[in-house]
This record gives sequence, C-alpha cells and structure tokens, in this order.
Amino acid sequence: MDRGTVGSAQSGRLLVEVREEGSNAVVTPAGELDHHTADLLREPLEDCLAKGFKRLVIDCARLEFCDSTGLNVLLGARLKAEAAGGGVSLAGMQPVVARVFEITGADAVFSVHDSLEAALADEPG
Repeated sequence: MDRGTVGSAQSGRLLVEVREEGSNAVVTPAGELDHHTADLLREPLEDCLAKGFKRLVIDCARLEFCDSTGLNVLLGARLKAEAAGGGVSLAGMQPVVARVFEITGADAVFSVHDSLEAALADEPG
C-alpha cells in the first residue's frame, strides 16, 4: 500500500496529519477540535477533496475533544465527499468524542469503525 505523507498542520491544541493510503486520504487530528482549531482540520479535508480523493478516513484515535464546530467541519466534509461520489469514514473514536456523535445522532450519518484498520478494510468497491 502507498503510505505517502501528504502534509500536516499544527496549532497549540490540534495537530492534523494527512497521508495517502491506497485510494484513501487518511486524516489524523490529534488534540482538541473546537471553534479555535476547526480551520486546521477543515482546510486539509477540503484540500484532499480538491486533489480528487473521494474517500476520507478520519483517524480519531488521538482526538481528545470535539465540540459542535468540529462536528460541523466533519459533517461539511461528508456532504462534499458524497457530492463527489465518495464519503467520510470515522475510525477509533475515544469515548468522549464518540459520545458527541451519539448525542447528536451524527454517528448515524457516518461510517464509523472501531479502528483505522477496520475502516480501511471496509473500502467500497
């Protein structure tokens, strides 16, 4: 599998790494995703879609917090990916992050996996 690093962005509370894994863009946010850090995730997600990646796999294993702004970033990426014929999968959510998705019902609109490996193995097509 191709595991080339595409890029990264960082601010004190959020680091976002992006890499190519086969035909997927794997985006790994680490830290706190909130009003102050949301653009650090939004921009790489939009860049991946602009580069032609139809499927984004968000590795949430190192995401410690997600508020409604962060949730909206992920929902927006999902809509754009689906409009392009793809989708967004979430992997490895910590319980505190998973709870936000559960409470809001957002877990029903994403493909959610226990691990990055499971998300990548579930690749459509």
